[in-house]
Amino acid sequence: MSKGRLEAFSDGVIAILITIMVLDLKVPAQTDLNALRPLVPVFVSYVLSFVNLGIYWNNHHHLLQAATVVDGRVLWANLYLLFWLSLFPFGTAWMGQDGFAPVPTAIYGVVLLAAAVAYTVLVRALRGVSGQSPAMAHASGNDRKGLVSLGVYASAIVVALVAPLVAFGMYVVVALIWFIPDRGIERALGR
Repeated sequence: MSKGRLEAFSDGVIAILITIMVLDLKVPAQTDLNALRPLVPVFVSYVLSFVNLGIYWNNHHHLLQAATVVDGRVLWANLYLLFWLSLFPFGTAWMGQDGFAPVPTAIYGVVLLAAAVAYTVLVRALRGVSGQSPAMAHASGNDRKGLVSLGVYASAIVVALVAPLVAFGMYVVVALIWFIPDRGIERALGR
């Protein structure tokens, strides 16, 4: 089965999600700089989600470059990932519009955690396809960053209920960890 359609579909979904998120940035009714003050949490939430979607897009692209074949399990695992990514606009808007209130910030963390779990499921599904490239095993062999991310997200969800800005900072830390694409994939592709 060709991986081209899977990659093209995923690229389109991620592009649409970014577009949906930017539509939540409403133009203020006033024309002075103070009118932008209420939009700061919304904009900061948008920036973090934009970066996170960019990270998923980038790593998804690299992951599929290492893959040579996909099967039905991979297609479903990819849809599972896209489902959780599709909730980014909701989580982003709720967290930003409510100024990082505890419950919306925790729910945003649940979405981040679920997307990270889904990405892990996708990686494992790709590795399990019969006839897969040896580069896939090398590319996704060590997942320290993934495990650390899952732990930080799970912790941040609990922290969000008492200190939402600290939890938001934890979400930023995970994004910073992943900002540079996984070098293992690039090394595996270079072989």
